[in-house]
Amino acid sequence: MTEATAPALEIDGVSHSYGTRRALSDVSFTVERGRFAALLGVNGAGKTTLFNLVTRLFDMRAGRIRVCGHSVRDAPTDALARLGVVFQSRALDANLTIAQNIVYHGALHGMRRSEALFRGRVLMERVRLSDRMNDKVGELSGGQVRRAEIARAMLSSPSLLLCDEATVGLDVMSRADIVADVHRLAAEERIGVLWATHLIDEVRPGDDVIVLHEGSVRATGTVEEIAGDAGLDAAFRRLTGAEAAA
Repeated sequence: MTEATAPALEIDGVSHSYGTRRALSDVSFTVERGRFAALLGVNGAGKTTLFNLVTRLFDMRAGRIRVCGHSVRDAPTDALARLGVVFQSRALDANLTIAQNIVYHGALHGMRRSEALFRGRVLMERVRLSDRMNDKVGELSGGQVRRAEIARAMLSSPSLLLCDEATVGLDVMSRADIVADVHRLAAEERIGVLWATHLIDEVRPGDDVIVLHEGSVRATGTVEEIAGDAGLDAAFRRLTGAEAAA
């Protein structure tokens, strides 16, 4: 399998513990290119731990993780170069403009200023922020900041976008706008998206879903395959015994 034909993300038998507490247990799933995959689980399910392993913030002790066919453990430079990330915590400098944040992030990826600004403008247009390029991030609303962060994560043209509870603290309309933006980016850029959330209403018909609970994968498949006639919310409660927010 070549890089061009490899899935955006392959998780194979990944386990992780904090001392004696098992956070992940034999987790396996795949995210294909051009697909939006929702990693659905309540707080404490293990979603952030998994993201920390994929991004190498934590060292993997058991299992295999590949980004576009590149092992995160054996070829981390190649794997991470194909990765864009939006963490729960805000990452943009509030005292700088969007353009300045874009230039700084581009420099970290070896991009010239002109190249970063050109790509940045294209991406900000896609998230409806092209007219705010010269505004300081601190002047933007919470939803606008998140959209700018997602666009910035796409600056280096990654093949995989990780979003860890990217809409936390936002109102319903802002969340819906951001989910729509990311779906559109996945289709237009043909990237795989792993979208970690505990909110059922952020999952759309046709999306791929991985239900994670207490560190274990309880189900994988499309929304329709998992939900059946009962609906995704009911299926989630049946699989986990937990209450997912709507």
